[in-house]
Amino acid sequence: MTTIGPIIFRAGDRICWKATGDDGLPLRRYGFISGRPNPNGRVVVMFDGDLKGETVVAVKEIEPVSIMTVDLVIDDLELLNDPTLRQALVGLWSSEAELAGLIVENIVQLGTGVRDVTGLGYALAELHSAGELYVLRAVIDAEYITVRADVPRRFERQRR
Repeated sequence: MTTIGPIIFRAGDRICWKATGDDGLPLRRYGFISGRPNPNGRVVVMFDGDLKGETVVAVKEIEPVSIMTVDLVIDDLELLNDPTLRQALVGLWSSEAELAGLIVENIVQLGTGVRDVTGLGYALAELHSAGELYVLRAVIDAEYITVRADVPRRFERQRR
């Protein structure tokens, strides 16, 4: 995610905490900010399913949740080569967006995907969130596939 300047979190902001678990696997949890960040760069978070709201995490490990920050990262590049598996990425991303607490409407799959002009991925679906149109893309980033919603490019046709 690219940001301009520091992100200021306030109580009640929806966030995603990304870290590495004790087993070395990626850990992702969603929740809400419970208070102000302290001078040491840490903040109290109430994670989904944890009503105590006493977990303290580093501000640098959290990011705000929005339709364009929810992503799905998969380390099997072959998923993009199989049209059936490529279509399944839409459902997996939708599940992640639901976990994040986002409302996604009118998901229209683009068949088995439309090859991106860069040649590094596919446009998989069109969707709406908060009244805005987005395109769900699967893109190869180094050795991973990243699936995330993005704004339509100016040369892509918009549906009404």
